[in-house]
Amino acid sequence: METLTKTSHYINLELENGAHDYHPIPVVLERGEGVFLWDVEGKKYFDFLSAYSAVNQGHCHPRIVNALKEQASKLTLTSRAFHNNKLGHYMEYVTKYFGFERLLPSNTGAEAVEAAIKITRKWGYVKKGIPENKAEIIVCSQNFHGRTSTIISFSSDAGSKTNFGPHAQGFITIPYNDIEALESILETHPHIAGFLVEPIQGEAGVYTPDVDFMSKANALCKEYNVLLMADEIQTGIGRTGSLLAVCGNCSCKGHCEQQKETYTRPDVLILGKAISGGTYPVSAVLCDTEIMDVLQPGQHGSTFGGNPMACTVAMEALEVIRDEQLTQNARKLGQLFRSKIQDYIDSSTIVLKVRGRGLLNAIVINDTEQSDTAWSICIKLMENGLLAKPTHGNIIRFAPPLVINESQILECVSIITATLKSFEPK
Repeated sequence: METLTKTSHYINLELENGAHDYHPIPVVLERGEGVFLWDVEGKKYFDFLSAYSAVNQGHCHPRIVNALKEQASKLTLTSRAFHNNKLGHYMEYVTKYFGFERLLPSNTGAEAVEAAIKITRKWGYVKKGIPENKAEIIVCSQNFHGRTSTIISFSSDAGSKTNFGPHAQGFITIPYNDIEALESILETHPHIAGFLVEPIQGEAGVYTPDVDFMSKANALCKEYNVLLMADEIQTGIGRTGSLLAVCGNCSCKGHCEQQKETYTRPDVLILGKAISGGTYPVSAVLCDTEIMDVLQPGQHGSTFGGNPMACTVAMEALEVIRDEQLTQNARKLGQLFRSKIQDYIDSSTIVLKVRGRGLLNAIVINDTEQSDTAWSICIKLMENGLLAKPTHGNIIRFAPPLVINESQILECVSIITATLKSFEPK
């Protein structure tokens, strides 16, 4: 096969044999290391998506890969029909790491969200006394919690839900970052069991709420005896410059060296993606005993959830976050990135704003959501050696692995600004 036809060959294999459920950037990747990816033609790129923030620790981190290899040679799966010698240690480690009492293991982010919904509903019936089949959960517009049949029922994305009904009931949608709307629903609806929210809406374009939104939401949930359910699948594990984005500008257990006055502790914490460093599918729901113990044997389960390989990989991945101070690095370099991009925006007509926290950032392109300008910019970025992808049509998310260093950030800013400059009106 000629080198120049490799990319089209692999893309055509997918198009001819797979479901057409994604519209990827037209690059075919075969190797990764740290902040870099290489395609099948041998071209090297900076990765500024990090597999939607799953690869916070960098591609193929040697410690995580070695942990995977070692465990894979011993025991990979037992199911939950039997105990294994890794699960209990993993549960103890992760609950202490994040400051909760109990952990429910699972595999994917959407699976964890589904589990959190089940736990919250049953808590509403058993603990709060909500009448059977009346429990409701508040969600936010423009949310993204996955694409299972239950989750799409409360999605704002028509493409995710049209022709996939009938949709599940029991969800009330309010505008994101709207405390008054939240309070109004809590005042008028007596059967609310939980409030499911992303501390930063990643898929919506890195929409960052008011700094006190989560703390005020937490206070209202406490007042009305409602569970605050924080979906940190994309924002957690150091990505935003704090261990959890729900913390605002503080740390958990001293990981982030920040003040704790803005700390918001959710009742239910949903984790995924970077909990395994992108090396193996791992997700989890964490909460305290009084909530988690509503689940009894046979009421929820997962064949692969809590398998020895997943537990081993996740513990090593979290160790890397702490040992390499990746949370602190995300905070420092995120500030640098936004500052440099803002310098460019000050004299730009193609970019309206930059927003974000830590190393989860986005720029808003001066065009409509229906335009292809952001897509064209990302194609040009690819040609210039940097991989990113649009969201919501006119927004480009920038989320490199947290192992990136200052000189690499500055090099990437140069690539981004040079690319943007080529799209400025002449």
